[in-house]
Amino acid sequence: MSTPICDFVNKYSAEGISRFHMPGHKGVNFHGTEKLDITEIKGADYLFEPEGIIAQSEAQMSAAFGTAKTLYSTEGSSLCIKAMLGIVNQTRRDKSDKMLVIAPRNVHKAFINACILLDIEVFWVYPARQSVSICASEITPEDIKKALTDCPRRPDCVYVTSPDYLGNLCDIKEISEICHREDVSLLCDNAHGAYLNFLEKSLHPMALGADMCCDSAHKTLPCYTGGALLHISKSAPEEFSKCAKNVMSLFASTSPSYLIMQSLDMCGDYLGKSYKADLAETVRRVGICKERITSCGWKLCGDEPCKITVCANDSGFEGNELGDRLRGYGIGPEYTDFKYVVLMITPFNSEEDFLRAERAFSEIPQPKIRVCFEECEIPKAKVRMGIRQAAFSDFRTVPVDKAEGKICAMTVTCCQPSVPVVISGEEITAEVIKILKKYSIYEINVL
Repeated sequence: MSTPICDFVNKYSAEGISRFHMPGHKGVNFHGTEKLDITEIKGADYLFEPEGIIAQSEAQMSAAFGTAKTLYSTEGSSLCIKAMLGIVNQTRRDKSDKMLVIAPRNVHKAFINACILLDIEVFWVYPARQSVSICASEITPEDIKKALTDCPRRPDCVYVTSPDYLGNLCDIKEISEICHREDVSLLCDNAHGAYLNFLEKSLHPMALGADMCCDSAHKTLPCYTGGALLHISKSAPEEFSKCAKNVMSLFASTSPSYLIMQSLDMCGDYLGKSYKADLAETVRRVGICKERITSCGWKLCGDEPCKITVCANDSGFEGNELGDRLRGYGIGPEYTDFKYVVLMITPFNSEEDFLRAERAFSEIPQPKIRVCFEECEIPKAKVRMGIRQAAFSDFRTVPVDKAEGKICAMTVTCCQPSVPVVISGEEITAEVIKILKKYSIYEINVL
């Protein structure tokens, strides 16, 4: 392995060239990283038409993941999600109707934004067991099989999120087999699962049959925020790889961050060296941590080996309250809501981090009198209008208590994790209002 992007930037920085080009800091130290922050100068290659150092670096990353093609994003998985849907839209055979996608409700906001921009229709699939969290959607192969049967016309692709924000993993292998029997491509938002490819037995979507997926490298690998990967499988239609860069450029900035690309470049080199062994040790340590937390009476959920999801309600806590208790111990959770606390772990967490978490869960007293928390199942949406039409319509802002019966204008998400509670064009029902309040959303834009 090598680091062609980093090597070029370091050489350029060491030459002391007078920078009569962007960025405006001219390599002069102001924040601390300026000398390594460049733009598309001669020799630096161009992200969306790469022929040099970027092409070499992406090829190495592709080899590490075993893909037909892996593309860099400096704008997170949000860009990759839009690009994946754009690629399917560009290459679909029958364009007599709008593009149609089968997807569960726990999609990221970027998926909804792509539907708005590309005028995509969605056939929502609901799991047989309704979820009480917008973050979770434990879709089974049977759910997908039923959706393919119930869908009013042949979909252009199936789209799933795995892992979800709570650490639940879909059976990508079986879902991909179901999709391919119907000649339908499978796309996967694997933003939280870049590391899954480097487990002793890979659980990465590319190894399990997905045609395309995105990884937010910055979430679980040592990359700067915004560093992400778009993977295209060797078994995917060839047209996907051919048009991928052009489609990606439609949604992306023409000024990608070279700092982020350098972090992806260095990460790719690390993946080919000690990362797999480092990850194996981390998975072992997380397993011990989970055992120690559960031995203190806490309930955990989720399948991910590097995520600890605490079911706070089962111990009589509101999740946000438990999160605040943990912060008092110097622990910063990834996510908390009314029900859950989520901790994300990588090989860069120290032994001190684990001991601190174990100490916190051993010392935080669980209420003797358990509070009964109201469960709000995520209802099936009442779609009244197309997503794009509603999103671009005139709107007004109202308190959620006065929104019942009205139609949602711009999609409302809980941030984090930017998963929609109610989507553009859907009717706002009494059940939806309860959920909005659960996520502390008190105003909404309506048509």
